[in-house]
Amino acid sequence: MDSQKASFQAGETKGQAQKASGMMEKAGNIAQSVKDSIQDGGAQLQAQAQGAAEVTKDKLGMNK
Repeated sequence: MDSQKASFQAGETKGQAQKASGMMEKAGNIAQSVKDSIQDGGAQLQAQAQGAAEVTKDKLGMNK
């Protein structure tokens, strides 16, 4: 009986470890997605700021 119980517990532990590993992988994927989104947002803001600077230079006659 003891070896059956130990075998069952080992199987349970293995299953929990695999579940935890999958969750960690999913968390890593989410973190990468957030990082990519932030970088894209930063690039868009930079482009908008550059455009605003160009408009301001044009209005002030500094772009000649």
